[in-house]
This record gives sequence, C-alpha cells and structure tokens, in this order.
Amino acid sequence: MTESRLRTLVALAATGSVRGAASRLTVTESAVSSSIGALARELGVPLVEPVGRGLRLTPSGVVYARYARRVLGLLDEGAAAATQELDAERGRLRLAAVTTAGEHLLPALLAEFRRRHPGVALALEVAPSARVWDLVSAHEVDLVIAGAPPSGVDARVIATKPNELVVVAAPSVAEGFDWASTPWLLREQGSATRTRVETYLKSQHAAPPRLVLGSNGAVVAGAVAELGCALVSRDAVTGLLSEGRLVVVPAPGTPLRRPWHAVVGAYSGASTWLFVRHLHASGWRPHGSRTGPPPDPPTGGRAPRRSGPRLDGGGVDRPVAVEGEP
Repeated sequence: MTESRLRTLVALAATGSVRGAASRLTVTESAVSSSIGALARELGVPLVEPVGRGLRLTPSGVVYARYARRVLGLLDEGAAAATQELDAERGRLRLAAVTTAGEHLLPALLAEFRRRHPGVALALEVAPSARVWDLVSAHEVDLVIAGAPPSGVDARVIATKPNELVVVAAPSVAEGFDWASTPWLLREQGSATRTRVETYLKSQHAAPPRLVLGSNGAVVAGAVAELGCALVSRDAVTGLLSEGRLVVVPAPGTPLRRPWHAVVGAYSGASTWLFVRHLHASGWRPHGSRTGPPPDPPTGGRAPRRSGPRLDGGGVDRPVAVEGEP
C-alpha cells in the first residue's frame, strides 16, 4: 500500500464522495476509484459500497481510514521533525485553537512570533473543541490553545493563562435582566461554550429563553444588538466593555475561572518549542511552575528531552489531567 492510496482514502472519508476526494487531491474521479479499489484488494476487505449513484465507506473502510489518517499524520510529523533537527528557524508550526482563542488571543501572538522567527512556516486551524482534540490525536497539529485536554488524548499541558467567563449584555438588557425572561445567547450544539452555559444555568436552577446563534462572533454581536445576554470569555469582549457597548451582568457564581491551556501532542519539535518560549515570554505561566523564567532549549534549538518511550526515540510525558476548560 502506498502513501498516495492512504491519502485518497482519508480524502474520501473527509469529503464523503469520490467527486469531493478528487477535487481535494486534484486528480480525476476515476483515479480515486482506482486507488480505493487497489487498496481494498491489498487489504482483502471491501472499503466502499454503492449508495445511490455514489459510494460510501463500509464499516471496515471507516475504521481503516482512522488508522490511515494517523499514519499520514505521523509521516508528516516525522518529515517536519527531520527538518527541524537541522534548523528550528526553518521548521513548521501547525497550530489549532478553539474559536475564542483563535479570534482574540492568537493574532497578536502570531504577529510577534512571525516578526521574531520569519522562517518558521505557520498554519492555524480554528475549530470547535472536539475538532481541535481530534487533530491532536491524528498528529495533524503541533500545539493547541484551548481548555484542558480531555482524558484519553495523548497530550501535555506546557503553559496556562488566566481566563474568566463573564455574563455580558448591552446596557439596556442588563438593566432589565431577569432570570425568567431575558434570553441567553448560545453557540451551536456540541460547542464546549454551549455546554458550559447549559451547566451554569442548571446550577442556578434557571430555565430562561434560549437563542442559538451558531458562532462565538454571532453570540457577541447578538449581545451588542440587545438580543439577550451571553456567558463569554472576558478576552472576547474587552474592547466592547471598555467602549460601554457591553456591560458585565453581576450573575451569581461568576466570573467562572477557566484558564487557557497551551498543549502539545506526543511529539513537539524544535520549532514548536520556539513558540512555547514565546508564550512564556508573553506572560503565559509554564505549567507546574509558579515563578522563575521560562526554560531555554538546549543548543541547536531542540526541545528538552523528556523521560519515557516515544516513537521518535526521545521521550513523552503521560497525558496530564487539568481541571477546568475555557
């Protein structure tokens, strides 16, 4: 089996159609079908089955596609690691962040990092929490800015930053705030932010009207437009609070403290460590440390070695359970 066939299967799984996979890979649809057929013959199990005028993955295909995605992630990770061993300043850094962090924390951090390390190739994916941790498990990102990693994710917290969740509303809404009648603005189903709002309302034994707006930006804009109140990170509304377009509603039990976490996966290359040092220099607290300067990498720009087995021959820490998630 070849890397090309594995990438074809992963593309088919991601797009859900032969046409979508062909478009993503910039090949013909017949090339996709041929590649999947050859891979199925090698494995001796059917990977696709007809549905209507198209194809879909069989249960075996779904399972194998998950493994193929991880294998490809490791191959890409290994290639980047080999490059970074030569020069961390010419490496690659793949970042992922939950929506609030991606929109409000990372832009300034990335701008300054790029100024200091212009040779590092940067990529950022902003996604819901579940997607972010899926990227970590598939070895498709090097560092994540989010909440604490869920159990079962092979990841390590390397830095934290305080984060407060506050209830905000336009001044007119805040003035007439009522637990029974003031609408609460929610993210889409499955969002970690939405789950926190639902949990908070349940803790207050409240059942107010709810309005689903589908994104963090829409929720904040809806609050400014007087549609209701919202539980959001203070980092997302600092400017609006200073301008007086939003105010903090003094709701019981708030602010909720849910620190941001910078998290690396099973392997963190030298270019990743450059960004870790940048976070520490920007005020992020090294995880497990209360005081002291951020650690320096050894000569050559390599990340410090850690104990325990790992695929690249160095070490990896076991997953760290940290309570609280922004």
